[in-house]
Amino acid sequence: MDLVSRASLLFGASPAVMSAAKTFSFRNCSAMTSRIACSLYRKGLRSGSTVAMLSPNTPESVLMVMALQRTGLVCAPLNHRFPSESLHASLSALQPDLLLASDPSLIPRSCQVATASLPEMAAPVSGSEPVRFTPSENSMDRPLTIMHTSASSGTPKAALHSFANHWYNALGAAGNMPLQAGDCWLLSLPLFHVGGYAVLFRSLVSGSTVAVPELHETVEKSLERFPVTHLSLVPTQLYRLLRNPAALPKLRKLKALLLGGSAVPGTLLEKCIREGIPAYLSYGTTEMCSQIATTSEPVCSTLNNSGSLLPFRELRIADDGEILVKGACLFQGYLREGKLFLPLDKEGWFHTGDTGNLDNSSTLHVTGRKDNMFISGGENLHPEEIEQVLAEIEGIEQAVVVPVADHEYGCKPAAFLKTAVPGIPDDSSISDAVTKKIGKLKTPVRYIRVCQWATLPGSQKIDRKWYKQLVLTDPLQPDASA
Repeated sequence: MDLVSRASLLFGASPAVMSAAKTFSFRNCSAMTSRIACSLYRKGLRSGSTVAMLSPNTPESVLMVMALQRTGLVCAPLNHRFPSESLHASLSALQPDLLLASDPSLIPRSCQVATASLPEMAAPVSGSEPVRFTPSENSMDRPLTIMHTSASSGTPKAALHSFANHWYNALGAAGNMPLQAGDCWLLSLPLFHVGGYAVLFRSLVSGSTVAVPELHETVEKSLERFPVTHLSLVPTQLYRLLRNPAALPKLRKLKALLLGGSAVPGTLLEKCIREGIPAYLSYGTTEMCSQIATTSEPVCSTLNNSGSLLPFRELRIADDGEILVKGACLFQGYLREGKLFLPLDKEGWFHTGDTGNLDNSSTLHVTGRKDNMFISGGENLHPEEIEQVLAEIEGIEQAVVVPVADHEYGCKPAAFLKTAVPGIPDDSSISDAVTKKIGKLKTPVRYIRVCQWATLPGSQKIDRKWYKQLVLTDPLQPDASA
């Protein structure tokens, strides 16, 4: 039995997908995705075919993802906000059997694959007798999705996941944050992000509801519109929410607010604790199908950690501090030129590129990225450590630290800052606080104030590479803005 049919049988009339216009039960979704599956079969697609998608989150895109699961087709959602050249490169590498787009304008002009309208394909079949399809069994090893990494550095990589990868990720995540019928998870992350897809998959496993916001709808508005119990955010999104006092009562009523994507400043955690917001910290990667470690209960301390390892995952720290992982959630490999490449070491570990440590209670503390580290005066500096100290200073909301050339030390840290009040705190006060906490060598030699962060396309993640390049190409003054 396929996952959608299983959910229909188990959860029946319970709400599965909720939008501003309509609410669909699991039974409704089963019937509608059967019709969509017939449309896909009419196109000649069969189990194992790859279907790429270009669409923001909509009820139609959610139903299409369910239909692809039912038919055994491989779902490859792409970032619709990427420039045309990047999309063309991704499509050329994927060579999908079909590209579905919510709007023709999203399709690159140079696209050479078969295309179709997602809204039309998701519409009910009419006219002639629909082609019958055979629902896909929940074969654990069958390919299910192709998700692209966020490309914080370099080109996005196409990561292939099996049904088992998503299944065990969902089961393990439920160990820390139970999810059940009657719960409602807001789809605040895009479906082309593994964290967004995970929300939908968990719904089908648990019987919970997925709330789909209107296009361009703020999280605040969605919290007013839907009975949200679970929410996934990155720190930047939470900063924006906390500026609106009207959002606080809604956040307090949540069962769980899952925070991930980057280090969470202590000041942000402090406000969550003070306001009674049930924030869970998490660490995950695309290659491990989202969550790897998560706190077992809402945070009650400003000590930043990612909690304990979830079930069905394995983790160790290499001699150089790199986080290594494996287990049932580990992806099948990267797709390159039509071939699958799984980069594991001799012992079967995947090297994440992240650094961290495990304390005596086996709690994971993520310290940063290996490729962010730079050497200053012969010492390895981790920007994330300096950023954490900066963000703990009253008035500083967020910080990004990058290396700037220095004739004596080779490199020294420079900091881009976003503050609650322009110019406060002043540079001298900041330097004094940082020096007292972690020493002179790690204290930034330059502070650049920003009003709005440059982020990766289609993401809330700050584009660290852009800021690195900025200090290399532009002799910024301490009072410059970006």
